[in-house]
Amino acid sequence: MTETHDRQAGGPVPTLATVAGEAGVSRQTVSNALNNPELLKADTLERVQAVIDKLGYTPNRAARQLRTRSSHLIGLRFEQAEEGTSNALMDRFLHSLVETTARTGHHVLLFSGDPSDPLEGYDELLRSTAVDAFVVTDTYAGTPQAGFLQRRGAPFVTFGRPWDDPAADHAWVDVDGAAGGRLATEHLIEQGHERIAWLGWEKSSRIGEDRRSGWTGALHDANRDTFGLGVRITDNVDAARMAAHSLLDDTGPHRITGFACASDTIGIGVLHACAERGLRPGADVGVVGFDDSLGAQVIWPGLTSVRQPLEQVAVELVAILHQVLSHKPIEDHGKMLTPSLVVRRSSMRQ
Repeated sequence: MTETHDRQAGGPVPTLATVAGEAGVSRQTVSNALNNPELLKADTLERVQAVIDKLGYTPNRAARQLRTRSSHLIGLRFEQAEEGTSNALMDRFLHSLVETTARTGHHVLLFSGDPSDPLEGYDELLRSTAVDAFVVTDTYAGTPQAGFLQRRGAPFVTFGRPWDDPAADHAWVDVDGAAGGRLATEHLIEQGHERIAWLGWEKSSRIGEDRRSGWTGALHDANRDTFGLGVRITDNVDAARMAAHSLLDDTGPHRITGFACASDTIGIGVLHACAERGLRPGADVGVVGFDDSLGAQVIWPGLTSVRQPLEQVAVELVAILHQVLSHKPIEDHGKMLTPSLVVRRSSMRQ
């Protein structure tokens, strides 16, 4: 029976000294393997990690926090998904972030706040020194958190560019929404659609306007008209359904046959309108959403959608955060990633 099994049965709990003795290294080397793996040679790190796994050793997090004044926790403010939408995008991002931070010995601490106050929750965690750093995600409302955290000297990175201050010097990773809007529109053009509408969010939405610019650019490059084809609505299935009906009422020679949408929620609303009119998605009306949510994957007949590389976003954010916490220089404070298009039957004419 192994020591790991003994432990599970109530046997002796392995310690830092136990791991060091088994691996034939010093206690400091074991500590570096857990906290600063970049300091060790690859073969040493591999040997120590193998012993840790074999013995089932778990560091005493409370003792380590007292000794290093580090919690190994990353704070993330998490917003609840709104009713009437299909957007569970943050769920996929959070899952990727948790997996990625675990590889660096960190854990994600979720907290909530009043949607009208983007700073709520941060101050309390800073006062209690409960976290080492923050990942900020709600940059769609601007980034007042950036100035607040910088004034407090708190390490952070953001998922989302600094919309209000392009010259900001904090680290961020974002997805190119304009490239996504262009992907959706060019795909519909390739399918033979002449008049392609845009259903997007209110003008105050920075992300929505970024995505819309891709639609505008693609149509202008193809010498297509955009006048009267861009509609701004709330991100709601029913609002999208009614807007689609209004646009589809024109059944003349210049009728709309393609919809590029700012979200999957809006795309699903368009599919509802098509069903109510007896129109065949793909064959009669091409529809493309944005975010590749679970809704896009399960609704009939399958919604073509722009997919954000959320797994890569998490990897990039954690890599930058590790540099920030290690007080290492960051060469590129902003990194823009490119989305891809997942094609399903809603946009395919054949």
